[in-house]
Amino acid sequence: MRTSRFFLSTLKEAPSDAEVISHQLMLRAGMIKRLAGGIYTWMPLGLRVLRKVEKIIREEMNGAGAIELSMPAVQPAELWQESGRWEKYGPELLRCKDRHQRDFVIGPTHEEVITDVVRKEVKSYRQLPVHFYQVQVKFRDEIRPRFGVMRGREFLMKDGYSFHSSFDDLQREYRNMFDTYTRIFTRLGLKFRAVAADTGSIGGTGSHEFHVLADSGEDALAYCPDSDFAANVELAEALAPSEGRAAAAADLQKVATPGRITCEEVAAFLDIPVTRMVKAIAIVWNGKAEGFAGLALILLRGDHHLNELKAQKTIGEFRFARDDEIIAALGCPPGYIGPVGIANIPVFADRSVAVMSDFVCGANAKGFHLVGVNFVRDLVDPMLVGDFRDVVAGDRSPDGRGRIELCRGIEVGHIFQLRSKYAEALKCSFLDECGQSRFMEMGCYGIGVTRVVGAAIEQGHDQRGIIFPAAIAPFQVCIVPMAYAKSDAVRAAADALYAELTHAGIDVLLDDRDERPGVMFAEMELIGIPHRVLVGERGLAAGKFEYKGRIDAESQLLPMTEIRQFLQDRLCAA
Repeated sequence: MRTSRFFLSTLKEAPSDAEVISHQLMLRAGMIKRLAGGIYTWMPLGLRVLRKVEKIIREEMNGAGAIELSMPAVQPAELWQESGRWEKYGPELLRCKDRHQRDFVIGPTHEEVITDVVRKEVKSYRQLPVHFYQVQVKFRDEIRPRFGVMRGREFLMKDGYSFHSSFDDLQREYRNMFDTYTRIFTRLGLKFRAVAADTGSIGGTGSHEFHVLADSGEDALAYCPDSDFAANVELAEALAPSEGRAAAAADLQKVATPGRITCEEVAAFLDIPVTRMVKAIAIVWNGKAEGFAGLALILLRGDHHLNELKAQKTIGEFRFARDDEIIAALGCPPGYIGPVGIANIPVFADRSVAVMSDFVCGANAKGFHLVGVNFVRDLVDPMLVGDFRDVVAGDRSPDGRGRIELCRGIEVGHIFQLRSKYAEALKCSFLDECGQSRFMEMGCYGIGVTRVVGAAIEQGHDQRGIIFPAAIAPFQVCIVPMAYAKSDAVRAAADALYAELTHAGIDVLLDDRDERPGVMFAEMELIGIPHRVLVGERGLAAGKFEYKGRIDAESQLLPMTEIRQFLQDRLCAA
């Protein structure tokens, strides 16, 4: 491709509302243009990157035995009502009516549609397993779309769905997709990690997320460098301390802590480690207990953070108590509440709290805390002890093979074992070998194609612009000729090199504009082309081209006869 026949639309500065680096650089590079909040036009440069990501995904999905189809973006409400997700999915589901006042949705996902297809077409175990996938635009009505394509409302997604006659066969395909996704993200040239994850609104019994590793990632990931353990922090288990509870050694005392509300403030005031603090989180719990009045407490060590997902799974549905509810039940505002001396209020404790002794907690009196608190002597043991917190770096790995470390990630893929959730709801059944009707087992496998592009930029950039992996860069090589319009020798050499590289199957951009060298260099670096070849009269006189990789500190001169092989070797190595 020649720049004179292409459309480049770069900016020197990113718009002020572009928050993250991928959004800034995609706008500056002219890859996308904003149409509305969370909705973007993909310009020619960005579309080239998007299509290269799609190509790799399709090749690997086809190679893994999946079959591509295309389902409607507009779906009848009846399917969502039948599955039970019409109400459960929430306001992200964009609902609309046609001219006949019939309800429809703009699809955020396609479990209902594909299950409807399969229940009509597949009747026997002999037709199973089957795995369909598509690459299609989705729409989720995010309350606050942000971060460009990272959290937009309209986005491109690869979603696949497999149907099976047995759970064993579903597990086989799940492993197949785990391996397939590993190949996809490896070929895309991304540093990534697969982690165990929660199933969320999709449902099912097991899932893994695939995250591109980046400091700007929204998700915290826990992993063990000494084993294969990796999980989203939402799901990573925090093991109980290996040591038991020590005997009480201090007397219970009520001490004044005026104006000190947080654990850190109280610990500093008392000159103790924050790990000796216990914080009480007041909730309104939907569970049942004798004499229960509605309020309950969750106890955490002072330096730990509540994991709401784990808590909901452990004790059931709850909400955080309002200040007026806390004052009515405990007689003091948040910041001074604790588990000592309360009646008819269930107390749940994290595993780390259950083994503590001589700890400090709120005294249920404004401006006061209790020190030297011990279970049994000063308060009864908790109603339930469980895993209520986020893991932290240094915790023991749940697999017992080392210590946990934390990193940040951007979720770009997610695979689920849905089991029979949708098959049962939508009556998707088959006849087995004995002629008995059974519900199908189902898997679901998604990749955020547009998000992959943003995540790649979050992972690869510098002060000059984007650093794309060669596999998905808009062009693999750019040729920058000096004085292309004025020098016959430069023009002839640049055109010949362009023809040679193109014939060799290399994706090349020849910058044949009549621009200053600094402008061309800056734009080629901004848009993230991995390899640059400079053609100039001085080099031609010596029989050489000047080569510079996007991340190289210095350029190098290479014989004109060797440049094609050099670039091919570089591209193969990448």
